[in-house]
Amino acid sequence: MKKKAEKKAQAEELRAQLATVSTVILSTFQGITVEQDTQLRRAVEGAGGHYEVVKNTMAERAAVGTPTEGLLKNLKGTNSISYTKTDPVALAKILTKVAKEVPAFQFRAGWVEGRVLSIPEIVQLAQLPSREELLSKIMFLLNAPAQRVATALAALPRNLAVVTSEAVKAGKFAGGAAPEDAPEAGG
Repeated sequence: MKKKAEKKAQAEELRAQLATVSTVILSTFQGITVEQDTQLRRAVEGAGGHYEVVKNTMAERAAVGTPTEGLLKNLKGTNSISYTKTDPVALAKILTKVAKEVPAFQFRAGWVEGRVLSIPEIVQLAQLPSREELLSKIMFLLNAPAQRVATALAALPRNLAVVTSEAVKAGKFAGGAAPEDAPEAGG
């Protein structure tokens, strides 16, 4: 059993984390196997987040004075929290996938950028494109007009050369005679 000083230090560490996060998802973990829990932790950490099983009183004490205070107040039952400072969509996608595969894992509520989310809103968040996908689409949209301008500018000299060549073949230059019909020089 942990000593009071250890519990206090752990609560302070959690408070420091909760003070800087952008997303917290509260869930229940009762009935999850150790193997599933380990896989869940690794997946969340792979997305730049953290997953912790917390005692209700410690979570409530740690949340005091942080933006997540309302979310972690008056907790009941067994709870776990997942949180991240980076991409809320990536965290929601991972947790939604786990919730589909492991029925014992269920959402309780969420908090993203100062707003408390319901369970359906967490599922909707998971359906959004990730930050990287959105940035990729934006870069494509920004790059496409520039690429079209470059293609059009590169086509101008080529088109001029083709038109000039066709005009020479049709005899539009040098007095109307095509090069094949013109007498050879020097003879």
